[in-house]
Amino acid sequence: MAKDFSTPLARVRRDGAAGEGPGHFIGQRASAVALAILSPLTLIFVLTAAASGPGGVTDMLSTGWGAIVTILFFTAALYHGRLGAQDVIDDYIARQGTRIVLLLANTFFTAALWVAVTVSILKLSFGG
Repeated sequence: MAKDFSTPLARVRRDGAAGEGPGHFIGQRASAVALAILSPLTLIFVLTAAASGPGGVTDMLSTGWGAIVTILFFTAALYHGRLGAQDVIDDYIARQGTRIVLLLANTFFTAALWVAVTVSILKLSFGG
């Protein structure tokens, strides 16, 4: 039996080594399940739209369901990618200052990319 070296407070809070507890794990699994559902759905939407001609994807994004499914897909994909990159940074970057800068860059880059994708899809959806 392995000896538990956690403090009593850490055991009560169920914090892991990073102090985040199960939230990160659950976020990764939830976004993976969302991607397992949304990826084939988005692929079907895009392939069907692309087969209808040059403006098919734009037409698909201008419909409510096409825009919603695409925004949900990109939201889940970017969130899942951000969590994966965070794991790599936490595991392999030893210097605290470098780790903080990279984690901030990871978050801001993901947020900026999400805003750009969402605004673009909404502009197409509303004909702007």
